[in-house]
Amino acid sequence: MDKAVIYIHGKGGNAEEAIHYKPLFSNCDVIGLDYTAQFPWEAKEEFPLLFNSIYRNHKTVEVIANSIGAYFAINALSNQQIEKAYFISPVVDMERLIADMMIWANVTEDELKEKKEIQTTFGETLSWDYLCYARENPIIWEIPTHILYGEKDNLTSYGTILEFVQRTNSTLSIMKNGEHWFHTDEQMKFLDEWIIKSSK
Repeated sequence: MDKAVIYIHGKGGNAEEAIHYKPLFSNCDVIGLDYTAQFPWEAKEEFPLLFNSIYRNHKTVEVIANSIGAYFAINALSNQQIEKAYFISPVVDMERLIADMMIWANVTEDELKEKKEIQTTFGETLSWDYLCYARENPIIWEIPTHILYGEKDNLTSYGTILEFVQRTNSTLSIMKNGEHWFHTDEQMKFLDEWIIKSSK
C-alpha cells in the first residue's frame, strides 16, 4: 500500500492498539509504533528511526497519537514528512502539566531541584530533568492536525488545548463529558466518527 498510518500509544498502552484503527483506514497499512522510550529525549532518538523504517516503504504517512504519545510525536517527529496527524487527548504543554502535578503533590520547584525525583501519591514521579527538558525544548509543530479532546480531561485544561490549536492552526473536536482516556463504547464511537470525518 502507498499510505501508512502510524499509531503512537499513550502511557500504559501498546502498539497492538493500532488494530482498532485498521477498519477506519482500510486502504492503508496501519502500524503501531512499538517503542520503548519513557522520556521525550529518548523518543527523540528512537522515533525517527522507527518512523523512517516505515516511511521508506510508503509514499505518504499519517500519524494517530494518544496522550503522552502525542507529546513524544510533537517532540520527536516535527520535521518528518507527515501528511496529517490525529491527536487524541494530547499532552501539548508538558511544562504546565508538570507544574500542575507539583501543585497536586504540594511540591515546590526548589524541593524538586534538590531531590531530582519525587514520587507522588497519584502514581507519577516528578522529575527535575523532565521539567528542565520541557522548558528548554518548546513545541514547534506545523503538520496539519486534528485534535480530539474530552470536555472532562483531567490532565490538559481547555485553555491549554485551545492555545495549542490556535498556535498550530489545528482543528478541535470536543466530546461533551468525554474524559482524557477514551475507552467506553460511547467514547470509542465518538472517536471513530471523528476520525472518519477528519480523514476525508
